[in-house]
Amino acid sequence: MPRTPAVLLLLALAPVAGLASVPAHGAGPAASTAPAPALPMRVVVGAAPYEARAGADADAAWVLRDAWGRVHATGTGSPAWAVERRNTRVRIAFDGSDRVTAWSDEPFTLSPVADGAPLAWNGRRYRGTLAFVPVDTAILVVNQLDLESYLRGVVPVELGVRSPNEQAALEAQAVAARSYAIVRRHEAAGRRYDLTSGAVDQAYGGMDAEHPLADAAIAATAGMVLWYNGTVVRAPYHSTCGGHTISPSEAWSGERDVPYLRGVRDAPEGSERSWCEISPRYRWERTLDRRDLETAVARYVSGRGAGSGGSGGGGGGGGGVRGVRIERTTRSGRVAALALATDGGTMLVSGAAVRTTLRSARGEIVNSTYFSLEPVIGRDGRLMQLTLRGAGNGHGVGMCQWGAIARARAGHDVRSILSAYFPGTVVARLP
Repeated sequence: MPRTPAVLLLLALAPVAGLASVPAHGAGPAASTAPAPALPMRVVVGAAPYEARAGADADAAWVLRDAWGRVHATGTGSPAWAVERRNTRVRIAFDGSDRVTAWSDEPFTLSPVADGAPLAWNGRRYRGTLAFVPVDTAILVVNQLDLESYLRGVVPVELGVRSPNEQAALEAQAVAARSYAIVRRHEAAGRRYDLTSGAVDQAYGGMDAEHPLADAAIAATAGMVLWYNGTVVRAPYHSTCGGHTISPSEAWSGERDVPYLRGVRDAPEGSERSWCEISPRYRWERTLDRRDLETAVARYVSGRGAGSGGSGGGGGGGGGVRGVRIERTTRSGRVAALALATDGGTMLVSGAAVRTTLRSARGEIVNSTYFSLEPVIGRDGRLMQLTLRGAGNGHGVGMCQWGAIARARAGHDVRSILSAYFPGTVVARLP
């Protein structure tokens, strides 16, 4: 699930075609014995500018077809052909000969001959098929497979390899990820893919990421999603809330709040301790020296000038950094805006740029917007060092993954975990 704000993360209720009238009740995950609906998913797993190749295991047979089902090649292992792009059209060029197919606006699709046999792209194996989809700037490699198989490559990547006493957290992750995928699939009508495989949507590692405990959690919750007032909801999640989750409007500029995503305290009843204190980033510290700060400001100014990075106002430019201060906080105390004072003036950084501007020397974004600042000013009046002391990791909306893990260790079941982070929702099966 996304850990950086994006336009794709509008958190309004999202009615799903054919589902909006289904009542939000039904058997719980433990009673989920019928096969889950076989919903097809289209996941972008990579892109190539002008040429793409894929294949299969050495002894695995495959077939390459065009959009009309015509067979253009068959074989085993690595193919002796490549998909080539020109503008928004693609063709197949065969190695060692002048043989090519006609240019086409439609994708070519590589399929395994044997059901369940994996295909390979860029060093990873995938279930289902791989489609080569032409767009303006690249050939998109789109993995086409059913929803439950897709989740097998999502849950262990998003939550990590867990222990048997954390199974309920894996089940909660499966339900949340399934709900998110259903909503994104509905939103993708008219588009050639449903989701991407990175942080903008949900991290997806394909077949090589699968793990038996995650598989068991997906099977135990087969077809189960989160509902609110008869509607399948987008269910965001993040690594560590730091003790309290937040509403969407505190995380992303312009987002509207919804009842099931209100901020909640992440602590056992009557305790001052937080469930997610087991997280390695429950509390954290980052120190930036003068060079780090000047690099960060230069990066911000460059991105703002290109129209891609900044989300703030004010004048100013690069040069030496004279100060950084918290200009505005949200109602829960998170940083909503920073003021950067430089030799060229003062700039206001807000929204998503709060986390992306003060990057570490290695380019890592700030863990969360829940932090304080401790500056050290030099004799020349410029900022020599800035220490951030913070809590949590991620955007803070929805399910706290480390909190879910701790709750599972304490014996909470999947329903209890999800109802804590998504108040007012129920877990029920897709029709």
